[in-house]
Amino acid sequence: MGVNIKPLADRVLIEPMEAETKTASGIIIPDTAKEKPQKGKVVAVGPGKKDEPMTVKGGETVLYGKYAGTELKFDGKDYIIMRESDILAII
Repeated sequence: MGVNIKPLADRVLIEPMEAETKTASGIIIPDTAKEKPQKGKVVAVGPGKKDEPMTVKGGETVLYGKYAGTELKFDGKDYIIMRESDILAII
């Protein structure tokens, strides 16, 4: 983990994966039509709340809501910080 961001409570720091650039049939998607990524890799995890331990761990790939969390840029990389409850699934 090369990031010096430590999420608090039940928050998770996620590095979003790149959006698809081609469709399954091979059509190239222009930047203006790309969907926001909804999949990412967990970079850092907070300690959890008193009665609710964290279920996700660093390095896992997760699915999250399209508009979940807060986007931030740190050392030239894009990240999203969100509550664990905004994560839909671990894949």
